[in-house]
Amino acid sequence: MTLPEGYYSKNDNKVCKLVKSLYGLKQAPRKWNEKLTNVLRDVGFVQSQCDHSLYVMDKSSVFIALLVYVDDIVITGNNDNEISRIKGLLSKSFQIKDLGVLKYFLGLEVIYDKSGICLNQRKYCLDLLAEFGYLGCKPVNTPIELSHVINKNIGDKQETLVDITSYQKLIGKLIYLSLTRPDICYAVQFLSQYMHKPCDSHLKVALRLLRYLKLSPGKGLLFKKSDCFDLTCFADSDWAKCLNTRKSVTGYYVFLGHDLISWKSKKQSTVSRSSGEAEYRAMCSATCELIWIVNLLSELKVCCKVPIQLYCDSSAAISIAANLVFHERTKHFELDLYFLREKIASGFVQTVKVDSESQLANLFTKGLSARLHELFCEKLGLVNVFKAV
Repeated sequence: MTLPEGYYSKNDNKVCKLVKSLYGLKQAPRKWNEKLTNVLRDVGFVQSQCDHSLYVMDKSSVFIALLVYVDDIVITGNNDNEISRIKGLLSKSFQIKDLGVLKYFLGLEVIYDKSGICLNQRKYCLDLLAEFGYLGCKPVNTPIELSHVINKNIGDKQETLVDITSYQKLIGKLIYLSLTRPDICYAVQFLSQYMHKPCDSHLKVALRLLRYLKLSPGKGLLFKKSDCFDLTCFADSDWAKCLNTRKSVTGYYVFLGHDLISWKSKKQSTVSRSSGEAEYRAMCSATCELIWIVNLLSELKVCCKVPIQLYCDSSAAISIAANLVFHERTKHFELDLYFLREKIASGFVQTVKVDSESQLANLFTKGLSARLHELFCEKLGLVNVFKAV
């Protein structure tokens, strides 16, 4: 902060000590989080090491989980009386407002059903369509055309957009919308690569994505009630997908029981010399995610069965993981090689061959036909609870 004139001499080297944080200062978020953490620890919560926004209380038969985003808090547990007691303790330190059963949180709508709960962003999606004037557009069946490759120089006469702010705003909102819409992740991750220098062709793909969202703005993830807590993972890659850098695209998703809990579509950081290497790197990325998920679930007192099934449609990648002799073909990605082999040898993961037609991770690495796209969305648990029966 800048001190007012006359408060100190220009030749004075003294600095001010922050005693109490003021709203608007750079230190305010850090001070707020520090105070909230101290209060929760005094109540009896333990901060998660995997996700610092998660706090867990586990005492005898009482289990309470508390999730924090700045000053918005979601609390759940197996004891209503204990939850009410914690709310009362928090009200002594902060001015809180109890909104009751969770229905809307940070743009996410929570809909309760007999079979489970559905997370969707229907209102957020409709507001996005209205903002860009696409509420009355003609919808399309896929977010991106079949086998479409996005390049920064698709045509020789392509010109950079004059107003890139609107494009950046649109892609930023689509990134947040992908929290409950994994079906648009592949298109969004490609479009986000050209945030600083987009062309007309990129804007056309982004607007096509809006037309796809118009088809079912209420689609979201359904989490069904189940006693199964087994983790399964599908990993895939599209070799040399980027025409500018020839880097491959990694795509994977993780199921907890029958529910989708994690997914990613991302361009790899290095160039792969073969499709088998690209698939192997995708399996390593998926394994890292599995390690984090297992650690997080252990803090939530959920035990996962090992080895975890890791499905891949590349026989070459599976052979590399199992065979220790392929030195000439694998020495240039030695770190990934030893990492995955170590996890396989320890019994943490088990690689399983799957047919390319049954590889659901294709949804995160390439454009699909309308039939396959809809089929894969159903298998991933994407439903539209607002659709009239």
